[in-house]
Amino acid sequence: MKWLALVLLLVNGALWFYGGSLVPKRIAVVSDQQALPRVADLRTGTVEKERERAPEKPVRPRPESGRVEPVEILAEPVPQLHCVRLGWFESADAAREAYLSLGSPGIAYEVREQERELASLHWVIIPPQPDDRALALFRDLQRRGIDSYLVRRGENRNAISLGLFESRQAAETVLEEKKRQNLNAILANFPRNQISYALVFEDELMPGSGAVEAAESDYEDNFDLVEISRCEGVATASENP
Repeated sequence: MKWLALVLLLVNGALWFYGGSLVPKRIAVVSDQQALPRVADLRTGTVEKERERAPEKPVRPRPESGRVEPVEILAEPVPQLHCVRLGWFESADAAREAYLSLGSPGIAYEVREQERELASLHWVIIPPQPDDRALALFRDLQRRGIDSYLVRRGENRNAISLGLFESRQAAETVLEEKKRQNLNAILANFPRNQISYALVFEDELMPGSGAVEAAESDYEDNFDLVEISRCEGVATASENP
């Protein structure tokens, strides 16, 4: 018994002496004074790492608050004043009647007189002669029934006209006929000018809408002269029909 008690005593002493080395190390406990990391900080750090890995996207600038961006508003086209010139008329009254027949367009109109140089006529004549010979020949032609006219003034005074023709071919045909009748006829040019009248008025037409082209097409069916252009300078003086 004594030996058993002695063995137990020695075992207990050994356990007490070496027990500290056999127990596993304790886990360190954080003191109250140390701060634990917050969940938000952990998330922020994770987002920042993701931003470093991902390429940055361009950010569109936003307009300043309260600032209104200007918007361009296209102006509507407005009618523009055009001057219309139509011709030709044999008299001023004929031009005024034409203005009324058109429905009195525009806001002002004017009738203008103009001397025009027309194409020369082809003239079959017997050249000028002394007064007595020219008068005797003219009476003989009248007696024979030949259509003729004795020129009384101008540089062709005492010449005998046998006809005026617009067509040269027609004039040459008559000339050959007169020569077969033993008449000393020749072919000459007959210059001529004519007093004509033009109608001028102002009308408002929409640019770029085809209104000018349409008006020109309509007027060309009835008039030899058609001119339409933007009005410049002083407007025409209005007349009462």
